[in-house]
Amino acid sequence: MSASNKKKLRKEQDAAKLTEKQLSAQQEAKKVSLYTTAFVVVMALLLIVAIFVGVRQTIASSGIREKNTVALTVGDHEISNAELNYFYMDAVNNFYSAYGSYATMFGLDPTKPLDEQVSNEETGATWADDFLESAKTSAQAAYAMADAAEAAGYTLPEEDQATINTTISNLDVYATLNGYSDGEAYLKAVYGSGATLESYQKYCELSMLAQSYQNHYAESLTYEDSDLREAEEENYNAYSSFSYNAYYLAASRFLTGGTTDEEGNTTYSEEETAASIAAAEEAAKALTGKDITSVEDLDAAIAELSINAETENAASTVYTNALYSSLNTLYADWLADESRKEGDLSYFANTTTSTDEDGNEVETVNGYYVVYFTGSNDNTFPLSNIRHILVSFQGGTTDETTNAVTYSDEEKAAAKTTAEEILAEWKAGDATEESFAELANTKSDDGDGTTGGLYENISPDSNYVSSFKEWALEDHQPGDTGIIESTYGYHVMYFVGNTDYTYRDYQIETELRTEDVNQWFTETVEALPMTEGNTSYIRKDLVLSRG
Repeated sequence: MSASNKKKLRKEQDAAKLTEKQLSAQQEAKKVSLYTTAFVVVMALLLIVAIFVGVRQTIASSGIREKNTVALTVGDHEISNAELNYFYMDAVNNFYSAYGSYATMFGLDPTKPLDEQVSNEETGATWADDFLESAKTSAQAAYAMADAAEAAGYTLPEEDQATINTTISNLDVYATLNGYSDGEAYLKAVYGSGATLESYQKYCELSMLAQSYQNHYAESLTYEDSDLREAEEENYNAYSSFSYNAYYLAASRFLTGGTTDEEGNTTYSEEETAASIAAAEEAAKALTGKDITSVEDLDAAIAELSINAETENAASTVYTNALYSSLNTLYADWLADESRKEGDLSYFANTTTSTDEDGNEVETVNGYYVVYFTGSNDNTFPLSNIRHILVSFQGGTTDETTNAVTYSDEEKAAAKTTAEEILAEWKAGDATEESFAELANTKSDDGDGTTGGLYENISPDSNYVSSFKEWALEDHQPGDTGIIESTYGYHVMYFVGNTDYTYRDYQIETELRTEDVNQWFTETVEALPMTEGNTSYIRKDLVLSRG
């Protein structure tokens, strides 16, 4: 695969951009990204953010009932209302943290009690019921994973335990910042009157052990080349990428006539609608019937369409090295057909199916996609290993409204000068990978000073800032260096080398690992029986915001 194609692939597949320090923390913890996790440890973040405006309340009771009433039994574990409240409140918090002011789009009014708002008209379930079910599921999963960890002799890593200990020791600070007398009073306000320092610490340890063991199990799975080839044979195209241009001809753009009422609403007859669909298809046929041998030819033909007479820069959309999983299903198999060759052109109807008043299924054509094939690749290029030294921008101006920090040309130039001096210092010395790693440990603003700035197995899916990832995946020789700019500063880059592991095999193994962990996780959780008890003291009447 050429360097230019690899660069295009990376640009298409940039994921969410994390800071280098966040990525370093993830790497050191060796976290595995698994979407099956039914519980999330938020701990200090919950306490610092304190999103629940409505929880500032007088502690009405000692919490004796909450602590002594069994809300749920999972296997041999009896979970009190006070303990289940941790899972419950975190389920609410996770949702509200994710959606916040958009919660109303889901039908949730944060100014009303959760148990007074129906979330499912068919079952009559309330939002409180939904969050409680989520809490029960999370509790069952956490105890199942913790039991599995104990059976395997796996214990909470020291660094995780240290994180929890630090969180607990800082609770008094969080409490003071939020107007409470001490950490336990703050816990009671957030999680209910049954909350205590001791039980909250156990909850944190349980949740983190469960998550840590699931990650550990995932990382323990190994796959032979024969496993990868067998999976590949079942669906070869799933791990390939495709390049093409597409243009959508919406039938609505071809509508003419119509009847407009006094309120300005226009409706169209069945005949007018049918005519618009026919016109859209004629336009699609006209485009694919032309002598088009390039993207430029296609875009010129698109610009000449009557519907684009008053449209500036009407053109097709470019898709470069899009993974099969991201393709529109209407034409995915056409693109992936082994007989497909550059310059092939076709169109595809975009339809929806509905049920009419008589119960008959009715198919409606909404428009047509015109697709021009430009190429494909099998993603057999290797992953990369690099080292880097980050020189962060210093100073900056913070916007009072957005809190965004911008840096002056002078501030950026100062960081670049420092980066150039570091690279010059390295070149003046041994100029080896080992000496670069030593400089990274002492001079980089990224990492903890122990990893030598090393990042391994970088792929187009890696969550790095684009300039960093693009340099890492360009065609370099071991020992090549360079300086690049990102939103965080200047990076002195050192190319360690390519791996024997290809991007294609990375995709296949990731899929196999995820499937296997999903199955193990589900079977392990379902094997742990769960019996519901008395949940009278769960905070179902919670109001998220006082308005």
